[in-house]
Amino acid sequence: MMKKLLSISLYILGNFYLLPFVGAAQAVVDSVTAATQKTGDQKDFFGTDEVLEIILSGNIKQVLNDRSVNSKFHPLQLSHQKTGGEKVTIPVEVKTRGHFRKMKTNCVYPPLLVNFSKSEALNASAFQGQDKLKLVMPCVGDEYVVREWLVYKLYNLVTPNSFRARLVKVKLEDSLNKKPVAPFYGLLLEDEKQMAKRNGLVSVEKKLIPEQTDEEAFINMSVFQYMIGNTDWSIQYLQNIKLLAADSNGLIPVPVPYDFDHAGLVNAPYAKPAEELELNAVRDRRYRGYCIKEMKAFDSAVVLFNRLKKDIYSTYSDCTLLDDKFIKSTLKYLDEFYSTINNKTALKKDFGYPCDNAGTSNVIIKGLKNN
Repeated sequence: MMKKLLSISLYILGNFYLLPFVGAAQAVVDSVTAATQKTGDQKDFFGTDEVLEIILSGNIKQVLNDRSVNSKFHPLQLSHQKTGGEKVTIPVEVKTRGHFRKMKTNCVYPPLLVNFSKSEALNASAFQGQDKLKLVMPCVGDEYVVREWLVYKLYNLVTPNSFRARLVKVKLEDSLNKKPVAPFYGLLLEDEKQMAKRNGLVSVEKKLIPEQTDEEAFINMSVFQYMIGNTDWSIQYLQNIKLLAADSNGLIPVPVPYDFDHAGLVNAPYAKPAEELELNAVRDRRYRGYCIKEMKAFDSAVVLFNRLKKDIYSTYSDCTLLDDKFIKSTLKYLDEFYSTINNKTALKKDFGYPCDNAGTSNVIIKGLKNN
């Protein structure tokens, strides 16, 4: 009897001391739940490979023709079918954005920025909790949009400090032009602030050099850029790079890349490397990190990419939206990357190139104004 009473006493005493910790844990759970509900559970929206079919309707021509530097928002409607088959229509404002892909001489469709108006329809839609989303439109063919989507998925494998993307099928319905336009693939990108919040960080914008960023994150990012054959980025000018940090002071920020349409892995017909890099084509790789003479600094990155190899290859081999010829050429392109990082001589030759003062690896590509 005494033993039983002692057990009960210990149980009560133990729970008494655990109560503050249980309460704290529950508070964390409650705050996460509240945050999820508040943001409309963005994880669900971007955490699926299901292609969402959307319709943009209104004066589409007016939107697409407004490609000035200071383009304005124009009212449109965005519709999609809900799971049960019900159609939901959301009032939105849309404007063109970007630089290269915004110009008519370069692309058929410019990239768009979709601004969601707060409404009951929004709360009842797949876009619940969204505020502004970038919509990548096809420049010369929507197969290149699919290819760029897959590059975003590759970087999601490397780190959660990355933009998530969702493939959508876009149908345009111009109220002033009844001639139908064939639906095409587009790409919705996770909002920058939501991406930062998801990782417990904040977005910062400041001038710095690559050496001032988090070393491991920078090396992983720059090795990734080398893998996909992308040279269209710079830290100094924040060219296709966003910075995340623990607070607004931005000490030792993490670089996050985006806009991969000039990558060799996408191989868009309009993509060309900067003349200063003295490369023949975007399929020619060039490591554009800073000078690191000790190759051991790349050991963890080599381990990481070797561990991800199976998933990286299956991203392409398992994608039913790609043709066999492209899959074959892509896997071969990736083979060349893995051959380099797993050969000490080749690794030192390519990743040690920034230490060559006569080379072009340290050329700074000036960023272009984006919006």
